[in-house]
Amino acid sequence: MEGNFQISETTNLLRKIKEFTRSIVEDLAEGKSPEIAINRFRNYCNDPEADCFCSSDEPKGREILTLRKRSQTYRIDMLLRVLLIVQQLLQENRHGSKRDIYYMHPSAFKAQSVVDRAIADICILFQCSRYNLNVVSPWKYCVCWKWVGTSDSDYSASIRRHVLVLRSTLCCRLVMGWLKFREAGRKFDCLSSLNTAFPVPVLVEEVEDIVSLAEYILVVEKETVFQRLANDMFCKTNRCIVVTGRGYPDVSTRRFLRLLMEKLQLPVHCLVDCDPYGFEILATYRFGSMQMAYDIESLRAPEMKWLGAFPSDSEIYGVPQQCLLPLTEEDKKRTEAMLLRCYLKREMPQWRLELETMLKRGVKFEIEALSVHSLSFLSEVYIPSKIRSEGSFH
Repeated sequence: MEGNFQISETTNLLRKIKEFTRSIVEDLAEGKSPEIAINRFRNYCNDPEADCFCSSDEPKGREILTLRKRSQTYRIDMLLRVLLIVQQLLQENRHGSKRDIYYMHPSAFKAQSVVDRAIADICILFQCSRYNLNVVSPWKYCVCWKWVGTSDSDYSASIRRHVLVLRSTLCCRLVMGWLKFREAGRKFDCLSSLNTAFPVPVLVEEVEDIVSLAEYILVVEKETVFQRLANDMFCKTNRCIVVTGRGYPDVSTRRFLRLLMEKLQLPVHCLVDCDPYGFEILATYRFGSMQMAYDIESLRAPEMKWLGAFPSDSEIYGVPQQCLLPLTEEDKKRTEAMLLRCYLKREMPQWRLELETMLKRGVKFEIEALSVHSLSFLSEVYIPSKIRSEGSFH
């Protein structure tokens, strides 16, 4: 039934593309300039005092593209080029990345941002998500690994060993813990080896048969922290699922997280560096990105809680002065800009206070700075204590 639904959805999208291109051809044949109306969306504004509805999925304006404006001719041309490629992907039931599309006409596109904008315009025009177009995240190689030991007694700093296995996968985002599922017929059984990293699926719409015994989901900013938790067998002693987007989260990671939240109804905590970039990652998971505000409902995690690291944690957990780094001028500008976002005052005033504290103190620190106490402090003390005390900010 699900497969038939996807086929019907694709058929409907191909019909819309055909009607759209036909209308453009007819306008040109009659000597008229086509007019393409593209709605504009935003998930926040930079007026903390505004009585706005930025987080809604309603359009916040409209832009009309026409050949009568010279500056828009190139944009229409690129939109149609990308649309032709998308149509081919759908007709042949194949997938391609934004990077694949760029390299099909690099001299015409000139920059990846041109392709990105065209794909966003197409999604808005046809009221669909990027995955409906068969456009996926870039394919990469990732290193997956797991701890090897003959018994629990082998787990000590002196005899810990790792096996690095180079896998060709469709992504570099990782998941581990109390979870198993299927994606396009492939089995992902994290339950069979709780401290082994598995790739986050790219074809999230084809994920099914999700089974979990977890009590919560933990999202971590960095792969190094993910590795630390795997090394410490965090998931063996804590019934959870751990996910990392390895920095700024891509669409697949955000959609996979949203799917897990909807299917499992588990609380979600996020652990990021105590710096402006870490907060930006947190905000992207919870509120979505401005670039993809048109698809905000399928990409954000509205119930996500901020587990840390907070500016106040440096005092609470005794982070030494030498582990604190001064905020750069760029850090300060970025933080000041984030403080203006309407959702911080409207929905998350406590988050705003933490940002103000960081700016006032003028310092930042990485999650790994907590390892100054012990290598396993993060997994044995910091995270469990935060979870138990519900110390994360909603």
